[in-house]
Amino acid sequence: MPKFYARRRLGFLAAFTGLIASAGLLNGPAASAALPTPVSAATARGYLASLTVKAESRTGYNRDLFPHWITQSGTCNTRETVLKRDGSGVVTDSSCASTSGSWYSPYDGATWSAASDVDIDHLVPLAEAWDSGAGSWTTSRRQSFANDLTRPQLLAVTDNVNQAKGDQDPATWMPSRTAYRCTYVRAWVQVKYYYDLSVDSAEKSALQSQLANC
Repeated sequence: MPKFYARRRLGFLAAFTGLIASAGLLNGPAASAALPTPVSAATARGYLASLTVKAESRTGYNRDLFPHWITQSGTCNTRETVLKRDGSGVVTDSSCASTSGSWYSPYDGATWSAASDVDIDHLVPLAEAWDSGAGSWTTSRRQSFANDLTRPQLLAVTDNVNQAKGDQDPATWMPSRTAYRCTYVRAWVQVKYYYDLSVDSAEKSALQSQLANC
């Protein structure tokens, strides 16, 4: 093949490959969870400095006070919407249940091929929100918090990892994947700031320590 045509062919292939990559088609078999991008570490540090520090109280908490997995569109509820958002190659049936696909859990680096192995984590747990101010909210605001797809609050993760996290804050639980901890604390602070939630002293210290490394 003449050099001129060889160069043109290579140039076309490079451009085509770049186009495919920019379209996100070369991400590999498992997609990273698509958590809305949190604020920067610098912004998170500023937010954290402004949060009220106070002791927490769980008096009166009941998970049912946070209506969750409400309908988002058509037959899809919040859980199903996040499963589609965070998964790769997700196929759903007429009721919006995921029948196939793969899910990468950024907390532990595991990939799953069954939706039943995946939980949707409330990054700031519902009980933690109650402890730090949500107890005084209206039911409507608690519903908004529990189904928030705009802030970095909902994330598809390994089910038993989510269950082990439970209602813990960053003073006692962090993702085992250290590479994700900066994203996690930035998201945590952003959610608490947006919803005007308080932090306790141990929680604030843990967040400050992690953000210093971001």
